[in-house]
Amino acid sequence: MLERLPLLKTISNYNKDHLRGDLSAGLTVGVMLIPQGMAYAMIAGLPPIYGLYASTIPIIIYALLGTSQQLAVGPAAMIALLTASGIGSIAKTGSEEYIALVIALALIVGVIHILLGFLKMGFLVNFISRPVICGFTSAAAIIIFLSQLKNLLGFHIPRGAHTFDTLTYAVKHISETNLFTLFIGIIAIVILKALKQMKSVIPGPIVIVVLGVLCVIIFGLQDYGVSIVGSVPEGLPAFIVPEINLDIITRLSPLALIIALIIFMQSIAVAKAIQLSHKDYKIIPNQELIALGAANIVGSFFQSFPITGGLARTAVNDQAGAKSVFASLITAGLVILTLLFLTPLFSNLPNAVLAAIIAVAVYSLFNYNEAKYLWQTHKSDFWMMAITFGATLAFGIEKGIFTGVILSLGMMIYKTTRPHIAELAKIPGSEAYRNVNRFAALEQRADLLILRWDAQLYFANVSSFKDEMAKRIEQKGPNLQALVLDMESITDIDSSGLHAIEDFVDDIYESGLKLYLAGVRGPVRDLMVKGALTKKIGKSNFFLSVNNAVLHHDHPEEQERQNMEYVLQTNIKSAP
Repeated sequence: MLERLPLLKTISNYNKDHLRGDLSAGLTVGVMLIPQGMAYAMIAGLPPIYGLYASTIPIIIYALLGTSQQLAVGPAAMIALLTASGIGSIAKTGSEEYIALVIALALIVGVIHILLGFLKMGFLVNFISRPVICGFTSAAAIIIFLSQLKNLLGFHIPRGAHTFDTLTYAVKHISETNLFTLFIGIIAIVILKALKQMKSVIPGPIVIVVLGVLCVIIFGLQDYGVSIVGSVPEGLPAFIVPEINLDIITRLSPLALIIALIIFMQSIAVAKAIQLSHKDYKIIPNQELIALGAANIVGSFFQSFPITGGLARTAVNDQAGAKSVFASLITAGLVILTLLFLTPLFSNLPNAVLAAIIAVAVYSLFNYNEAKYLWQTHKSDFWMMAITFGATLAFGIEKGIFTGVILSLGMMIYKTTRPHIAELAKIPGSEAYRNVNRFAALEQRADLLILRWDAQLYFANVSSFKDEMAKRIEQKGPNLQALVLDMESITDIDSSGLHAIEDFVDDIYESGLKLYLAGVRGPVRDLMVKGALTKKIGKSNFFLSVNNAVLHHDHPEEQERQNMEYVLQTNIKSAP
């Protein structure tokens, strides 16, 4: 019960001294979340009130089931953009059908999370590499900002099929800009950045929300063409059963899977980063999947769109003193009070203010420093990031992510099919053998070739194994007498690998060379015994280390010592 309902453990271990920190953090994040939630609902193509709906029930459910004590879940720009991009291609933005599909999407995302959690498949998120995520999020930052140009410039910009269409239209119609709207947006951005630099105790979003509302009321800015939020419904979200059927499931499942993986990856990364400074609890990834899934499922019955753990809000939550999930419950309570009593105050809020909040929030998503780092350290990862970035801008969010995932899988397959192989030689005066391409003054011998294969041996790389071995043997020349294969880095071997070694052994013996295997791991050795390879190679040709194999080659009369070593190996059958 404590594993499935971590809140019970939190309650049983709760220290009343933590209440002050939880209260401070909960109120701070709540004040920050109210305008942010409304802004992110706009990104998702929904009326602002849906951002508040997504900031109530889902937060409570996560607090009940989540293992992170500081993770602040709720609406997020990235997930909102993915939602708008996917659902916008199916239904008209803002229509009743559109809203129903967004709510159904939250339900399907939650179901996927629950299934992955119970099947303990959290590892699937590893198939989206960091360079791909950086490329995608950097492009998404631009797309999100461009989606808010209409609110910053004050004139309608139709949603184009591509990012460049939006930018082109905005440039062509720049003369239609409402200067009052633009001025409000610029001032709001400047204030937000200034307060952030000053590390103000009062959250920047709430400051500009209050100022924006007061300016509209005092100066009557609506009469000058400044667009405002307008009527905001009062009261808690009504309980509704999401509209779901086989057709909706079929149409939304690919998008839901992408969103589910990104939500989990983002949430678990943030949770683990914050947990490093808190040693009193552990993050359990599969339980996090269940918590996020339940939050999205239950939230969908209260008109929520998909939610995730947010980096900025979590950092604020932690810095403001949050000690437990009670901080999140206080946050949800503040949003609920706002829905019950304060929503009329937001009716005069300029849309430009919400756009400014979005613009400042997504600025940190553009990861120039990561691109620079990858260019200096790993150019293949840089190009993977660059291609994902370009594909996302050119073809849209879903195709950009799909391109990135394919690149990640392709790079993984490429690297495993062509693993690193090293030729080794002895360090003078020692028993250690190292890579000849990395160490100088090694004792290289014409009669011995020592190779280390740095990967598991399986069907995808057996061809590379055979080719590399044959090439290295040919390069060594006619004085070669024996090959020592260091197998310490081979952690696993499949049936194709066994056949490859068998063919390799036949070729070695036919050529008149001797073969010694060093450092064979227990599980691999067990498979070689079952495949009768040990018998073919000969028990006397297995050694604990490269140095022992070389000593045996130089002094074959020392059979007794070598046999003792092999007995030691075979007595540790299950050793890793």
